[in-house]
Amino acid sequence: MIRSLFLFSLGLLLLSCGSESTEQTYDSSTLRRATLQEVEALVEAFILAEDSSTISIPSGFYDLHTQLILDNKTSVQIKGAGMDQTVLSFRNLKSGGEGVKIVGKEITIENLSIEDAPGDGIKAQHTDGITFRKINVTWTNGDKSKNGTYAIYPVQCKNVLIEECIASHSKDAGIYVGQSEDIVVKNSLAFGNVAGIEIENCDRAEVYGNTARDNAGGILVFNLPGLPKGDGRKTRIYDNDIIDNNHENFATSIGDGPNGNTVTMIPPGSGIVLLAAKEVEIFNNRILRNKTYGVAIASYQVTGFPAKAPNWSPYTSDISLHDNEYDRGSWSSLPDLTRELGQLVSLYNAHGWLKTQDIIYDGIWDESLASSIDSNPMRICIQEPSIKDLRFTRFYLMEGEDNIESFKDYAPFEDCKPSPAGLDSLRILHSKIL
Repeated sequence: MIRSLFLFSLGLLLLSCGSESTEQTYDSSTLRRATLQEVEALVEAFILAEDSSTISIPSGFYDLHTQLILDNKTSVQIKGAGMDQTVLSFRNLKSGGEGVKIVGKEITIENLSIEDAPGDGIKAQHTDGITFRKINVTWTNGDKSKNGTYAIYPVQCKNVLIEECIASHSKDAGIYVGQSEDIVVKNSLAFGNVAGIEIENCDRAEVYGNTARDNAGGILVFNLPGLPKGDGRKTRIYDNDIIDNNHENFATSIGDGPNGNTVTMIPPGSGIVLLAAKEVEIFNNRILRNKTYGVAIASYQVTGFPAKAPNWSPYTSDISLHDNEYDRGSWSSLPDLTRELGQLVSLYNAHGWLKTQDIIYDGIWDESLASSIDSNPMRICIQEPSIKDLRFTRFYLMEGEDNIESFKDYAPFEDCKPSPAGLDSLRILHSKIL
């Protein structure tokens, strides 16, 4: 897409690739080193844990050479002495992927840090009732493509609670919830990742009270094809600070599979990205100083990957966007030019070259529903009455890169009635897991 203008764009790139600080939250090198006997006892505690037991991990720096695996247990609590007091380091782990892996039911892990896992920091899979509380997961050498993929990673789980956690320096998403149901992500911090928080192929998720800063993309809601769980629905994103997400995208490609590595397409400067998302409500967020766009509403076709799979649709639909605060930052914060989506925004937006946008919509619709987008067939609802100079661009991409058009009028998407994304079911969720 738009390759003919790329060489010109490259000349402006150095002006637009600044990044905010992504400092560590503390220095684990100052902690007492746990003895070999203490490390061995910790590994044994995970292996021998019984149902309804507690694994207490005293303060100290634990140099682990093996994974910690809790397999098929019920009602186990894993407790450290504090995220700045109990540190589980997997820098010397030579085999296996995750640092900590959990499978079971009604598991809580809290008050500790996980560093330098070769794969994901902590992964929970096939777990009904998983709580991550006051967990810090990071890679101590900063932002590297050799870091783990996800910091906090529940997948194929039910009743997920992530609260007061910190996730940083993942080469994909800091907090990632995939193919799961009934999720709350609250009061957490994600920084220095490619994506701060990602909800992927999930049903009924609430994401609120979080700060996503200094990532390439702040908060993502994706539905990808070819996964065991198809389209996810009903996500609410509210009362979050989504700020200064202008970090380099250091994700690496993983080949030409059905999804490739979708996060590689996210341009630095992305606040919120919806990709093939369904029934999403976004409100009362502070979406500030994200240099390319505040919110992107996109179909899966923009990735260029194959867009067919059972029980899945490539279109984003039923989106309610209202009562958010936007700030495009200073004039010197130019949109990204390193990714094709960033180039599209920079060069084809409806407000002039190299203009940061508050909201973009790729304008791709399901032609089996309507012959024109004017009837709003995908039910995109944008109501931001307090923003007097809202910078909105809808693109026309239905004929490929040879005939790209853009429009600033969002009246077809304003004359609508916002529909909360499953509010009643999420109230039930709150009473269920909080």
